[in-house]
Amino acid sequence: MRKLASIRKVSNIEPIENADLLEVAVIDGWKVVIKKGEYKPNDFCVYCEIDSLLPIKEEYEFLRKSSYVKLPDETEGFRIKTIRLRGQISQGLVLPITILKDIEIVEGLDVTEHLGITKYEQPIPLDLAGKVKGGFPSFLRKTDEERIQNLTSEFNEWKSGNNKFYATEKLDGSSATFYYYNNEFGVCSRNLDLLETENNSFWNAARTLDLEKKLSELNRNICIQGELIGPGVNKNIYKLPKLTVMFFNAFDIDKQERLPLFEFLELINSLNLEVVPIFQNFDLPDSIDSLLKIADGKSQLNSNTDREGIVIRSYDMQISFKVISNKFLLNEK
Repeated sequence: MRKLASIRKVSNIEPIENADLLEVAVIDGWKVVIKKGEYKPNDFCVYCEIDSLLPIKEEYEFLRKSSYVKLPDETEGFRIKTIRLRGQISQGLVLPITILKDIEIVEGLDVTEHLGITKYEQPIPLDLAGKVKGGFPSFLRKTDEERIQNLTSEFNEWKSGNNKFYATEKLDGSSATFYYYNNEFGVCSRNLDLLETENNSFWNAARTLDLEKKLSELNRNICIQGELIGPGVNKNIYKLPKLTVMFFNAFDIDKQERLPLFEFLELINSLNLEVVPIFQNFDLPDSIDSLLKIADGKSQLNSNTDREGIVIRSYDMQISFKVISNKFLLNEK
């Protein structure tokens, strides 16, 4: 489960040019605009990541003008987004450690539930929601990689190590999982195992691509995962004429292992399916800031569309993380 709010230390304080009352707090790989003098290096704080949905409480009312949202299910809250202030990108929210009551101050401690914070999720269209068969199967793994800003120490180890990496374009669609396990075919959204219904987009894509037949003929317990894109999915930003799935991962259910890159590519090619755009032999740059700049760019699916970012994996699939484009996030609704 993602740590939306956690106890962190302020790594550094940086100035903002021509801003007398504001400065930047650096927290791991994140940069957040704060009032000048509020924090100093090594201060403990509570850091809330982007996509945090803070509850309606008096202590968060200062966010109402900029961050209030009301969801279709009538849930209200304050959504934390990527913003730009005085030319500086600001991601997340820094709260004083005193906001925590009756809790031991331990660096890295997850305080999401303690503060009543949940994850903001875009409303799901009916043709994507579908009818639920059950929760995401326990014999599979979800595909949600950690953001690089939360992996500063690991990044420094990886760039000085012997790992070989490749990158894929992170597509702005809806995560889709298809499995064949003990002679049963299944279709999942990011969090749910779905029943087959006539208008469900995930199942329609599975039938169009003939995935049940293709996976059953492999004679193994296997799962393939990709991004559902096209009409009706996240405004179809790539302007595709029809629904499709582009794949980025395969999972051996019996071994509980992801397939290495070339084995994955061989499998997807044998099934006559498409993979997400791949950049092979990706070298990690010297800094996370440089990596974030690389994440900006145009999509390989549509040169008029900004890409959401990139996902970086080691060839053996033991390391994976995502780098979301700040340019994309600033334009996100």
